[in-house]
This record gives sequence, structure tokens and C-alpha cells, in this order.
Amino acid sequence: MVLLNITGNKKDVINPAFSRYHPSLNVLYTCTEDIEENGQILAYKVHKTGELTKISQIDAGGTSTCYLTIDRAQKNLLAVNYWDSTLVVVPLSSETGEFTGPIKNIYDPKKGIKIKAALKKNGGCNHSNNDDSTIAERQKDPHSHALVLDPFVGCVAYVPDLGKDVVREFLYDKYNGAISMELNELPSGLSTGKPDGPRYLCFHPTYEIVYVVNELSSTIAVFSVDKDLLLEIAQARKENQDMHKFKNRSTLKLIQSVSTIPSAFPKKMSTCGRVCVHNSGNFVIVSNRGHESIAIFRVDRKSDSQGHLRRTGFFHTRGETPRHFKFDSSGQFLVVANQDSNTVAVFTFNQITGDIVFTGNEYRVPSPNFICSCPIVTNDADNENVSAINDYYAEEECLSSSLDGVLQTELQIANQKILELEKRLAILTS
Repeated sequence: MVLLNITGNKKDVINPAFSRYHPSLNVLYTCTEDIEENGQILAYKVHKTGELTKISQIDAGGTSTCYLTIDRAQKNLLAVNYWDSTLVVVPLSSETGEFTGPIKNIYDPKKGIKIKAALKKNGGCNHSNNDDSTIAERQKDPHSHALVLDPFVGCVAYVPDLGKDVVREFLYDKYNGAISMELNELPSGLSTGKPDGPRYLCFHPTYEIVYVVNELSSTIAVFSVDKDLLLEIAQARKENQDMHKFKNRSTLKLIQSVSTIPSAFPKKMSTCGRVCVHNSGNFVIVSNRGHESIAIFRVDRKSDSQGHLRRTGFFHTRGETPRHFKFDSSGQFLVVANQDSNTVAVFTFNQITGDIVFTGNEYRVPSPNFICSCPIVTNDADNENVSAINDYYAEEECLSSSLDGVLQTELQIANQKILELEKRLAILTS
């Protein structure tokens, strides 16, 4: 890797914690994480030289902003504020990716109840620790840690709540761009009585499976997804039905839980960082902070145990506290951010065995905590390509308006998948 650009003033961009690249525009979104002041969400235009130009900025409406996602229609950005647990929706320009207004929706799972835990400077705990007293302090309050929309119809937002050991299921009103109600919550693990602390979750690209990484228990929980129920929810919302009939009906079912660290290693000495599914769908990868490792699991493809995990090995990250990692677009290289040793290390990834091998390439970066891959659309023709594809499928949507509701929803899903493949092809052939 070669350093191309450094952007931002540390007085203005304080502790950037998470980034999200727009799926069809050369725009990068980053949020700042501050426990006392509201986070900021910044949008940057990404030039082919690697230069970043700030084009938009907005208040995140809460503290310790930690996660960003973009809805399927690419009309809204959804953000998560960890400390006060709030979820916000911000409108986006479909042409430039800029914010087109202030926060248009905010949802507070704790219903306005004041935070019980103290800030660190006021005697609160160090959230990097994992001993019993720290965990007890961290779990006094709800703490939303991520928000992932279902990949099938984009109507349910899954939010791992580290403070309450649950995965919350919210109805996302994609027509109005709003988190409108909480449908359900379910335990993020085996409910052993010990804390789990769900941090992130990731859907399998082809199976109806989702993987939840539990930070405090160093486990991955595997859930099956009820796609039929998701389609039913989407159709009911489209017809403006009373959505309360879906209360306490979960779209997830726990089918497996596996440890991310060796059985003899003390759990209080390690916490999980990130989870992801390799783009081949054959492997699930997790980082362990404290054990300083990447754990790799093979995905079972047998029909009776499809989506289940089998560990293939642990690999040292050549640094301390691997908070985040990312594959390149080819899936052949894994880049790991070792936060507490101030290094970024590059590994090759064997797509047959799942083994990783250090390339010898390591870079000095002050406290790296996130890695974002940004595939650049390099010319106007590509943008026109994407625009034409969007227009085409918009027309297809109108033509299909007379179809049966469920069939129409399935057609929209298929159209979206084709659209995403077309965009990737446009990028790869540029």
C-alpha cells in the first residue's frame, strides 16, 4: 500500500470511529466518537488521486457515534449512537451523496431514561477492560452498537444492544425514512446467565443466515432468518396495515454458538472486534482483541447444517488490539488495524483453506481503528451507466405495479441484486 492523502484537522475531526462508502457514488462517510459531545457525521468526495474533499457535515444527534449504514434506496443514512443508544436517520442526495437536511427521525430505545453509568472522568470504567466490575458498569444501560438492514426487503433494522445482551428488531419505514417501532428483542447468545455483549452482525451473502459477534463472551451466535416473515412485514407496511400484529414475532432463530478464542484462554483477557463473511461465502472471520488474533471459520454448505461454522484456525495479527480488518475487493488480501500497537498489517488469504499469511508489509498508523475499502468510479460514463440502470429499474417498478404484492416484492429484490451486480461490473471495467 502507498499513502496517498491525509485529510482533516484533529480539532475538527475528533476520534473518527467508523466509515461507510456509498454503494454507487465516490463519497465516504465518517463519524466521530465523543462521549460528552454529540458525534459529527462528515461526507467526503473521494477523488481518483485519493484526495478527500469535505462536501457535507451534520450533527449525529447523540454521543459516541459508532456505526453508519445506507438504506437500499440510497436515500437515507442511518447512524447509531453507542453511549445514549439512539438511532437516527439523515436524508441523502441521490445525485451528490450530500446531506439534504437535518436529522429527520430519531429513535430512543431507552425511552428517554437517563444513563446510569458514569463517564470515565467521573469515576466510570475503562471500556477496554473485560473484568466483572467493568462488565457490570457497561451493562447498566442499553448501548446500541450497530444497525444492519435485512438484505431481502430492507424493512427490518437489526440492532445489537451490548448493554442488554439482546438483538433488537426494528421496523424501518423505507417509504418515509424512519425507525418507526420496535418489533422484538431476543437474546444474542445461549442465555447462559453470563454476559454476551453483542457488537456487530453480518448476513451471509446467499444463505438465510446471520452471524452475531458477542464482544464480552468472545462468541459468534449463528441465527437462521425467516425470510417469509420479512416479506410479510414488507407487504403489510406497503398496504398500510397495523404493524402491531408483528410485535414479539422474531425473524431470527438461534441455531449455533461457537467460541472465537481457544478454550483455555481466559475470556476476561479478550474481547471481540469485528465479524465479516468473506465474499465467497465460504468463511466467517472475527478479530480478538487481547488474544490478538484473527479467528477463521468455514461455513458449512450441507443442507441439514447450512450456515453452521467450523473453526479452521487462529492467526496472530502481528500487533495489539485488532479492532478492525477489511478484505480488498479481490478477497485475496486481509488488512488488519492493530489499534494499540499503531500498526496496519497486510496478510494474504487462501480462499481454499482459509489460512492467512503475513506478507511482510506493515505500516505505522496512529491508533488505527477502522479500514474502509473505496472502489472508485473513475469517469462520467460509469456514472451515466449507473444512472441509466437506476432509471431502467424505476420504470420496471412502475410496470410491475399490477402484480401480486408478494411477487412484486420478490421482483424488486431480484432487480436490486441485478442493479448491484451491474454497478460492480461498471467499477471493475472502468
